[in-house]
Amino acid sequence: MPYFTDRNQGPIARTETEIPEPVRRGIVSLIISRATDGSFGLAFPYQCPDGEGVAGADTNNLRDVLAAHRLYDPFENRSAPPSTFELLDLIEFSYDKIAKPIQGRYHPFYRHHHLSFDQAEGRAAFRSEIDTIFARNGIAFDLQETGEIERLAPPVLAEALAEASFHTGDTILDQLLEKAKTKFLNRDPVVRRESLEALWDAFERLKTIEPGRDKRESMGTLLAKASAQPELKALLEREAQTLTDIGNSFMIRHTEINKTPIVDDEHVDYLFHRLFAEIRVLLKKSGRGG
Repeated sequence: MPYFTDRNQGPIARTETEIPEPVRRGIVSLIISRATDGSFGLAFPYQCPDGEGVAGADTNNLRDVLAAHRLYDPFENRSAPPSTFELLDLIEFSYDKIAKPIQGRYHPFYRHHHLSFDQAEGRAAFRSEIDTIFARNGIAFDLQETGEIERLAPPVLAEALAEASFHTGDTILDQLLEKAKTKFLNRDPVVRRESLEALWDAFERLKTIEPGRDKRESMGTLLAKASAQPELKALLEREAQTLTDIGNSFMIRHTEINKTPIVDDEHVDYLFHRLFAEIRVLLKKSGRGG
């Protein structure tokens, strides 16, 4: 259930891609508590000494596997919280291994219950709690049902990306657009920057999708379909030229030393949104979806 402030004031915008230290510490504590209550017992079973079944989680085995995967060990040094990326990896690992422990027969000699497990329910509860923490702190990540963490698109782009389905009639263009979308939603800022290259490549491909003797003629046909109003057509044409210049001037499609690199996440969002809006209207108005 949403908290009082969420119900009455609405949730805060989820725009932060760097998780604050108190939140990182809190999620680590949550994972430790899940290990303590036996939630990792399905993947790392602690066997009852009498051989009567699983009685909890073997945290020593859990830690060995964390080390083998080169993941942050929440039990080792709680005074040094994980980085944002280390935490996101740990969350994905935990989701994969977690299951709801269900208490069975009580074993009085060892003072423990024997356990069975419901993995689907355990994963759902863990995912819900992580999402609540992310939402309450405005964090732009989402733990998917697949167990992968995706970055949430900025609000102005989220709806358009969510409904975007690429069936342009050109397989390569569809693949480039899907690649750009997937990379843009990646939690790694380096991969997100790569989304611009895929999107600008898609834009260049789109310029040749209409019949014509050359790219200019094909693009002219595409722009004519985009609007019957001369003023709006001219606006879209100017924007297309500006976006072409951006692709040639910045380190997007070209890597010469005189090209300006794009290093700020906000600038990636801005440029992706700007070009995606242009591509989307050209696709829709030419009957190619988008």
